[in-house]
Amino acid sequence: MERKAKAATESGVLLLIVLGILVAINALGALGQYKRIDTTKAERFTLSKGSGKLLTGMKGSMHVDAYVTKGLPKLDAFVRDMRDLLQEYKDASGGKFDYDIIEPKDDTQKDAAKKAGLAEQPFGEASETEEKAAVTQGYMGLVFKYGAEQDKIAFLPPDRTDGLEFWITNKIREVVDRADDVKHKIGVLTGDDEMKLSEANLVPSNMGKPSMQEIITRNFPFYTLTDVDLKGGDTEIPDDLDGLIITQPNKDLSEKELRRIDQFLMKGKSIAIFAGAVNIKAGDATMNATMSTHGLEKLLEGYGITLNKDVILDFGRSFTAIMPTQGGIAARQFPTFLDVQDDNRFSGDEQLLDTSFPGFFRIPEIVIPFASSITLHADKQPEASPKILARSTPRSIVETGDTLDLKPLQHWKPKGDWQQYAFAASLDGTIKSAFPKGPDFDVPEKSVKQARIFFVASSEMLANPFAREGNGPDMGQFGQQFAGMGGDEALLQLAGPYAQQALTGTILAFKNTLDWLTGDTDLLAVSAKILSEPGLVYGDVSKPKFDPNATDDDLKKEEDDLKAQRKHEQEGIEWTLILGLPILFSALGFARWRWRVASRANVSLA
Repeated sequence: MERKAKAATESGVLLLIVLGILVAINALGALGQYKRIDTTKAERFTLSKGSGKLLTGMKGSMHVDAYVTKGLPKLDAFVRDMRDLLQEYKDASGGKFDYDIIEPKDDTQKDAAKKAGLAEQPFGEASETEEKAAVTQGYMGLVFKYGAEQDKIAFLPPDRTDGLEFWITNKIREVVDRADDVKHKIGVLTGDDEMKLSEANLVPSNMGKPSMQEIITRNFPFYTLTDVDLKGGDTEIPDDLDGLIITQPNKDLSEKELRRIDQFLMKGKSIAIFAGAVNIKAGDATMNATMSTHGLEKLLEGYGITLNKDVILDFGRSFTAIMPTQGGIAARQFPTFLDVQDDNRFSGDEQLLDTSFPGFFRIPEIVIPFASSITLHADKQPEASPKILARSTPRSIVETGDTLDLKPLQHWKPKGDWQQYAFAASLDGTIKSAFPKGPDFDVPEKSVKQARIFFVASSEMLANPFAREGNGPDMGQFGQQFAGMGGDEALLQLAGPYAQQALTGTILAFKNTLDWLTGDTDLLAVSAKILSEPGLVYGDVSKPKFDPNATDDDLKKEEDDLKAQRKHEQEGIEWTLILGLPILFSALGFARWRWRVASRANVSLA
């Protein structure tokens, strides 16, 4: 009995000591003395090294006034997180960055906030104990001061902190580049009826008319996109461009134009190509595609990249939209829209998405519409490093022909060889010219310094195909009430979900491409923080066992079997989380208790 009492006393004292330590740690945390440990893959809660490098590279010093509002739990938590982040900026800046947290109380402080361009906002939060919601009025914005330059982030929504570093760092870069007169100029090829970046093809017309170029110009003004018209090859691409972007042409490029592009690359420049074999006219709701590579295949073949005249259909993982049907709500998959994810089950020559490449850096998921397959011939560029960047899943086939019916709401009958198909690649190093000799002008046999190519074989990656083909003719000239009228109702119904689910990744990949073209890749890790984590991936995406000659009933049965397998796996994971982990935890506790009882029974008093 005495031994048991002594053991109980010792256990009680130990428990009190542990409890005291925990209370002390919590007290220090409440007083602001704590340390966060970031275990996320994208380092979401740690200041990126690129942000610190941007600050230490500034010629002068920057000061930020953070005008905040407190008083509600949600606001207090947001202000605390923002203060911690600003402190990380300060710690990483080498003395070049400082900040003040200002909670405007008097008229002088409020006038200063308004003069800086901040607008007073209402903030509300539901109360669990009161019927009425708590409401307050105030500010939540940042004012940046660098030399003679001053700018602002007029409002930061306190509902979310993800992406906060992204917007702050990009604003710092914008202010610093403007003050130091740093400019980044990128050419966009025109003259062959290319799909323009200024085309309003991202959302249904009744939701506005944003374009990719407008988004970049508004949010990242340190980049200047300028048109480059080769005039049939008579004009040389300007040397002052950091890089060149080629989008889907609608006319064949002449050999002279292709040689001008090659000439630009041989100077040690960078080129990004977003073009494939699938050509669909804007406003064509039938999505009847003409298959043509418009001469780009000649240029790419010279660099060791074969662009095939086909379209990839991925039945393993494709864009999925929730749609109303006669039987209720159903999920529809669109195999011509590849949902490419960073899946660690695929590696090496089977890797689906290379998220180490700057254009796709830390982007866990991206939708690629109307992709064409490509083949890489590494032996053609012995002094460069060719690499496949993106592939379909093994549950993929290709469709070929001069014209193809690609309307999304159809019953697909997959036929052909099921395998993975590559559709994106890069080439980096000393690149051999595709056209070293010509009748009008010669270019070096290989690039005079390191040159780079980024190629995605997708004709509409930088657009929302449902909106581009679904929007009707522009009726705005007949008055606001007619704007956005017409178009294909079914496609526009899909354009909204596509914009919500896919466009953030698309815009970020394009912004990363601009960073890559200019050689300014320090902030890629910052960009990745604006993305949310991808959803769980269920089910196996290995090669299916479909019979190429299967009937519609056979295909329907196989599809139903796949859905049943996926549902079974989802249920298994659900019950594992609900029961499996608690049972395992209880079993460990029971085992430890039995071990301790056995240990006490074997204690010798001698």
